[in-house]
Amino acid sequence: MAHVGLVGIGVMGREFALNLAEEGHSVSLLDRTLAKSEAVVDAGADLAGDLLACRDAEAFVQSLPSPRSVLVLVPSGGPLDSVIEMLSPLLEKRDLIADLGNSYYKETERRVTELEAKGLLFLGMGISGGAEGARHGPAIMAGGSEESWARVKAPLQDASAKFEDDPCCDWFGPGGSGHFIKMLHNGIEYADMQMIAEAYGLMRDGWGMDAAAIGDVFAKWMNGPLNSYLIEIAAEVARADDPKTGKAMLDMILDKAGQKGTGRWSVIEALHLGAPIGMVQAAVEARNVSADIEGRRQGAAAFGAVQQGDLGAQDAGTAALEQAMIAAKVCAYTQGFEVLRRASEAFEWCLDLAAIARVWRAGCIIRSVLLDDMSDAFAQDGARRLFFAPKFETLMKDNAEALQSVVGMAVTARIEVPALFAALSYFNASRTERSTANMIQGLRDRFGAHTFERVDAVGEKVNGPWHD
Repeated sequence: MAHVGLVGIGVMGREFALNLAEEGHSVSLLDRTLAKSEAVVDAGADLAGDLLACRDAEAFVQSLPSPRSVLVLVPSGGPLDSVIEMLSPLLEKRDLIADLGNSYYKETERRVTELEAKGLLFLGMGISGGAEGARHGPAIMAGGSEESWARVKAPLQDASAKFEDDPCCDWFGPGGSGHFIKMLHNGIEYADMQMIAEAYGLMRDGWGMDAAAIGDVFAKWMNGPLNSYLIEIAAEVARADDPKTGKAMLDMILDKAGQKGTGRWSVIEALHLGAPIGMVQAAVEARNVSADIEGRRQGAAAFGAVQQGDLGAQDAGTAALEQAMIAAKVCAYTQGFEVLRRASEAFEWCLDLAAIARVWRAGCIIRSVLLDDMSDAFAQDGARRLFFAPKFETLMKDNAEALQSVVGMAVTARIEVPALFAALSYFNASRTERSTANMIQGLRDRFGAHTFERVDAVGEKVNGPWHD
C-alpha cells in the first residue's frame, strides 16, 4: 500500500484522508493547525491505514518514503503557491506535488513547468463530489506527466468512486488537461443547476405549486432520462422544511447565487476556442443578475414586477417540462464536450471523450444515467457531436418540440428561462442549413473591407460591389 502526504486538513482534506486510510493507505498529514491533523488521526483510529499528524513541514517531508508523493487540498492561487514554496526546498529530485484543488488550467501548466525545471514532478487533478465524495469516492481527472500519474494512480483509484467496479479516476494528458476537464465539468454543472432552477421557477410561478409538490415532480423525474444526482438532491432541497419556522426551507433561502469562477472560466475558454457554450454563459449571467438584488428591486419598481403567469394545465405542463429538460440537458452536454474536443485539438492533448464520460458516471456532481450512453456514443465515434449519436439524436427528436413549447410559454408568461432559451437557440441554430451569417459578412466587408466567400466560389476571398 502507498504512503502519501496530504497538505490541507479542511473539510475536503479531512474526508479524503479518511477515505485513503480506509482503503489501507498510510497518510502523513500537515496543516497550519496541528489540532486539525490530530483530530483526523483520532477519527481514523480504527481504519486499515495509518494516519500521522506532522507538527511542521520538515517532519512531514521526513515522514514520507522516497520518492515522495504529496497531495495538496488547499484553495487555488496564492494559498497553493505558498504550499509549493514551503515544500519545494525540502523535497528531492523526482518527488511529486499533486494539486487536487479547483485551479485554473493555465496556472497548472505554469506550475508543471516551474517544478520540472527544479527536478520535481507536478500533477494537476480536478476532484468532484464535494465532502461526501471525498469521503466515500470522488471522480478524479488528472493531468501532467505519465510518470507523475503512475506514482499516485493506485491510491487515487482505490479512493475514487466506482461505476460497476470501474474507478472514476483517470489520467487524460499533459499539463493542465485534468484541470481543464474539471473546469468544463463545473461549467456543465452550472448549466444543469440553472435549468433545474428554471424548472422550479416555472412550477412555482407558472402553476403556483408549493415547494413540496415541486419536490415530488423532481423525484418522479428520477424514473426517466433525467435521473441524476442534481435532480435527486433538487427533490430533497424542495421537500425539506425549515426547522426554525416550519416553512419550506427553499422559501427561506435568499435568491442570491454564489460562484467561485469555474463557470466563468469555461465561458472564456470556450470563446477563445470558438466553441458555442451559450447555456453555461446563460447560467453565469443568471447568477450575476441574481446577486444584484437591489437592482432587481429597482427594476420591479420602475417597470412593474413580473406577475405569476398562467401556463395552463399543470399535469400536461410538467410532463412537457420534463421533456424540455431532457432536450436541454443533451444540448448542455453536447456543448461541453465540443469545448473539450476543441481544446484537445488546439493544445494537442488527445483527450479521450469516452473516457471522460466514464469518469463522470459516478462520484461527481454531474453524474447522470445518461453518461454511460455518452461514453458508448463517443467510443463508437469520437468525432461526432453528441446529439448526432443515435441515442441522443432520438432524444432530441422526441423532446425538442416540448423545449420549443415550454420556452414559448415561459416567454409569454414573462418567466425567465435563460438556460432553456439558450438550449433552444443552440439547437435551432444547429439545424439551420442556411444561416444569416451572410449578412454579417456583407456588413463586415462594407465597413471594413474584410472580404467574404461567394456560394459559387467557396475558398475565394472577394469584396462586394460597394467597393468598386
